[in-house]
Amino acid sequence: MTELDAFATFRPLLFTIAYEILGCAADAEDVLQESYLRWRDATEVTHPRAYLVQIVTRQAINHLRTVRRRREDYVGTWLPEPIRTAPDAGQDVLLAESVSMAMLLVLETLGPTERAVFVLSEVFGHSHREIANMIDKSEAAVRQIAHRARAHVASRRRRFQPDSDTSRAVIGRFLRAANTGDVGALLEVLAPDVVQISDGGGRVTAARRPIIGAEQVARFMIGLSQNAMAGATAEFCSFNALPAVLARSASGELDTVLVVEMSEGLITGLYGIRNPDKLQFVDVVRTLDIAAGPA
Repeated sequence: MTELDAFATFRPLLFTIAYEILGCAADAEDVLQESYLRWRDATEVTHPRAYLVQIVTRQAINHLRTVRRRREDYVGTWLPEPIRTAPDAGQDVLLAESVSMAMLLVLETLGPTERAVFVLSEVFGHSHREIANMIDKSEAAVRQIAHRARAHVASRRRRFQPDSDTSRAVIGRFLRAANTGDVGALLEVLAPDVVQISDGGGRVTAARRPIIGAEQVARFMIGLSQNAMAGATAEFCSFNALPAVLARSASGELDTVLVVEMSEGLITGLYGIRNPDKLQFVDVVRTLDIAAGPA
């Protein structure tokens, strides 16, 4: 097996690790490219998977430290770059929640090392000892970091419901109500504390702050559907292992990826990504993997 073949075998796993640490597919690809070059030049590697996970983890932590400075100056609200996933990706609930917009935004509030430790421990099942070797810290230090990160995430995480046929039926009702201006019908499918977040990155028009509450979100979506997005077409698809809508303008140009999160039959989160830089690879279906297990 060549170096390229071995790397390709673990690529879905490595991309998933990098994406969950970074929240950006383009940055994750940069990390994988750099990691491959290091892998290609390595000699006498006894355990390829463990070696590659270590390289990707370290590169991702360093990369995150760099890009976080840019995110602090981001125009409007920063959202993770959406990744297109297979329709059945939501069947793995642990995977689906770990790449959900809500979880990635919670992870964004952790420091780079805390984020990596949480992802490797809670999602990928690595022991504290394994993680200590990956990030060059003591096992005791990793244990403390993991405890802090777990408590932090637990205090902020929202209830999660993976994609389902019911979810898509509710989204269909939501879209029809928004297009017809039916506030009452919208309120029937929106959770009282629903959050709508837009990301235009200063490149296109988008709400600069999150919109919170069913009434406010309903009126915002009606205004959007009947004005800026009038005549737009909607395609159901899956992004980040969740139901999503790919919206194209009346002229056929890609406008928005709207990722929808739900709980108990109600929409709890609407994440509208409009920044063109984050929509360049919406047709690429990503293969994710967290099933490889500890090194």
